[in-house]
Amino acid sequence: SVSIFKCDSPPAKPDNMMSEKRKKVEAMTRDLELPNDVLQKVSAKLLDEFNKGLGKETHKSAEVKMFVTYVRDVPNGSESGTFLALDLGGTNFRVLLIDIDGDRFSMQNEIYAIPQEVMLGTGEELFDHIADCLSKFMDKYKVKNKQLPLGFTFSFPCRQEGLTVARLVHWTKGFKCSGVENQDVVQLLREAIKKRKDINIDVMAVVNDTTGTLMSCAHKNKQCRLGLIVGTGTNACYMEKLENVELWDGDHDEPRQVIINTEWGAFGDHGSLEFVRTRYDREIDLASLNPGKQLFEKMISGMYMGELVRRVLVHLAEENLMFSSKLSEKMKTPYLFKTKYISQIESEPRGVYDEAHSVMVKMDMVGTDEDCECLKLICSRVSSRAAHLVSAAVATILNKNEETPILLLVLM
Repeated sequence: SVSIFKCDSPPAKPDNMMSEKRKKVEAMTRDLELPNDVLQKVSAKLLDEFNKGLGKETHKSAEVKMFVTYVRDVPNGSESGTFLALDLGGTNFRVLLIDIDGDRFSMQNEIYAIPQEVMLGTGEELFDHIADCLSKFMDKYKVKNKQLPLGFTFSFPCRQEGLTVARLVHWTKGFKCSGVENQDVVQLLREAIKKRKDINIDVMAVVNDTTGTLMSCAHKNKQCRLGLIVGTGTNACYMEKLENVELWDGDHDEPRQVIINTEWGAFGDHGSLEFVRTRYDREIDLASLNPGKQLFEKMISGMYMGELVRRVLVHLAEENLMFSSKLSEKMKTPYLFKTKYISQIESEPRGVYDEAHSVMVKMDMVGTDEDCECLKLICSRVSSRAAHLVSAAVATILNKNEETPILLLVLM
């Protein structure tokens, strides 16, 4: 089995070398630290939710839905042909043209933005925009006169009813397009393509990005059985034995396995994580587009980590523990403290604060070295907590399948 333990953070200064302000900041952010026994409890609760999600009678009440993907095996290396791929899962989406010949492949790709008004508009507007970009892509790469198969990676919680049928459960990651929830996203894409009359595309399969990650790794290493996404959002999938999947409604021929899309970002949505959530987690959730949803994701993913740090900073400033000047409008504005600032600040050795001061300038703030030291501590605690929670979740899958050797591919 995989033991869950965390590496200690860099040792804090001895108390006699620490200012009173720094001591108070340490004390007030201690609930962001998760001891080993707490991580073990997180893992145990997640395993319970996994089993509920796989059960026929308990699936409906499970926080973690464990959706069946209908993908039964990984590539065997004999695949060949020319394919389109569409990868939709954030504020940008990718279109790819891939030529595969066994182990060899070539790939061209373009990234297209999704304007904010489209993310919050109608489903028809979203899929029309995607179809328009598909047309431009095929024009650019001179394949508009060909009929090509397309694989659709759709990185939002879906209930799959087959390889080409996936109904959106609910939007995440800042999307709120109307008329899409409970609808088959493949059908919506097909309708948008058909309306144009200038491209000929067959949508052959729809998968979650975790499944796509697993399959792409398995094309090179056949032992890959677990795909993990830690980016704008977080999710994982893994290969499960059919005997453990009560929801399976297909045949039981070989291979007796299927990839399960965990949708673990929703872990905690019914209260399982209340013992580790902080005031900052609750504030972010209440102010989000989907309050009460994706609570595990909101503690981990790149979309929220910078905002977590900002809210801690604002709270400490209000308690007169950081910054002698007033909070700037930028520091008061949600999501202006970017997640990338965390890694920039943490990248410097102890006692060096060039990046921290630079970030403060970007936020229109003036901070002392002591403020920067506290900022570094807060960034470390937020990022370490995210890493420990992901590690506990991965260990849960590994322990659930401990008799099966697993190779893990992480996409960050």
